[in-house]
Amino acid sequence: MTDISLSDLTTGTVVHPGDDEWDAARAFHSGIGEPTVIVRASSVDDVRAALRYAASERLDVMVRGGGHSAWGAVPGGVTLDLDAIDEIRVDGTLVHVGGGATWGAVAHALAEHGLGISSGDTASVGVGGLTLGGGIGWMVRAWGLAADQLVGAQLVTARGDVLEVNADSHPDLWWALRGGGGNFGVVTRFDFRAHPLSHVVFATLGVGGDARPVLRALRDTMKVAPRELTVTYMHVPPMDPSAPPGATISACWIGDDEAAARAALAPLYALDGVTETELGVRSYPDILMEMPAADPDQPMPGFVGGNTLLGDLTDEAIERLVAFREANAASVLFLRSLGGAFGDVAQDATAFPAREATWFAMAGAFDVPGLVHDGNRPLIQAEWDAIEALGAALYGNFTPSTDPGLVTRMFSPEAMARLAQVKRQYDPQNLFCRNHNIAPA
Repeated sequence: MTDISLSDLTTGTVVHPGDDEWDAARAFHSGIGEPTVIVRASSVDDVRAALRYAASERLDVMVRGGGHSAWGAVPGGVTLDLDAIDEIRVDGTLVHVGGGATWGAVAHALAEHGLGISSGDTASVGVGGLTLGGGIGWMVRAWGLAADQLVGAQLVTARGDVLEVNADSHPDLWWALRGGGGNFGVVTRFDFRAHPLSHVVFATLGVGGDARPVLRALRDTMKVAPRELTVTYMHVPPMDPSAPPGATISACWIGDDEAAARAALAPLYALDGVTETELGVRSYPDILMEMPAADPDQPMPGFVGGNTLLGDLTDEAIERLVAFREANAASVLFLRSLGGAFGDVAQDATAFPAREATWFAMAGAFDVPGLVHDGNRPLIQAEWDAIEALGAALYGNFTPSTDPGLVTRMFSPEAMARLAQVKRQYDPQNLFCRNHNIAPA
């Protein structure tokens, strides 16, 4: 231990337990954290000082952008809050984004310039966490992952060094940042190459009856669909007014051509039980979801299930996914189409796994007393495990568990070995371990 005062080292705000701001500062999207101290950084120098302090005190570091990560629930350590480092600067199609910015703010800023970046589905999600984990979004088939649109980054290492990272500078680290998560440092600035985007056509189709033929038709439709189209299928239980129950297909078409969007979706309109709820031209920021803040009196229930990246949405996968949803009353099923530009990227070009995947699938039962109990919990997990076995890898950004063993299911053995070598070079003491952690080689 040292006698260094963190308050003397930063121009940002340091929040300790008992301070007036403590309860507000430790809240994150799905709960209330119990860190040792919170540093609200306002500059790169603040980040460097916080990391020096954490290393001197032998405290783990949890980096917070949007605050959606489940790792906020792990007690102890330094929570490094980047919320104030949120500048968004547009230079032609090159966009510089602070590490604490959220995707809603980025979408609004870019819309003023007729530009867009494929991000996640939720406005309050942080740019940092989503991008470092890959970032599957509404334009994934046209533009790839959020990480695929990245052209550079400013990163502060565990030693406090400030690096400019890109394809020509620190190429090993550049490879690892795009899909390897927050294991290698604190990214204080992301540089993206944006795309022209005036509007999108957004459609919602209601789905009734047996989902199996609908999902088979959706799979076949997306095999030949233009890359401008990305779709999701979601079936949710009666949970709360902000999440209407039932099954829906949502579709996003790049551009304002309603006729082209409807033509691409035409095979679905022909199905029994499928009805159009909405279809119209919207701005991209308007289709991003707004998530409610955490309610300490109503914590999020546990989740028994998981996700996987599927090479193909086979009939077997469809049957198992639909059967899982039917067998568990308080469960959710989510599918997102991939392929296109996502699959154009060579597997060894980034750390992100399973570039051959054409669908992302997630299903899980909410661990609600009376619906899930000790007797059937292992059976539900076994049902999911059989589904996951059909896929190639887990997607870390949709993995709410803090189980440290899950990381081995996110990468191939070869990628894990390469990531561990990069980790040893840039964070040999594993200061950044509050994540799906890559241990130093």
